[in-house]
Amino acid sequence: MSRPLHEIATEIETNWERVNYAARPYLDAMHDVTGISDKYWHVSCDEIILYFLSNAGTWRGDVARRVKAELNAMLK
Repeated sequence: MSRPLHEIATEIETNWERVNYAARPYLDAMHDVTGISDKYWHVSCDEIILYFLSNAGTWRGDVARRVKAELNAMLK
């Protein structure tokens, strides 16, 4: 069982000092949802995760690798 998306978003906020402006809206959306089957307005969470990951290239380090792997695993 994976963690709730809002919990993952909080960890990202704590670890990523300067969140990329393009990743920010997707990270903000992740704060307001729980699971992959949720929707944020009309957007599915799998889309939110995909867009976040595609804009999170500047987030690096051990925590970033672990969390990105966790998010990718949620998409499968």
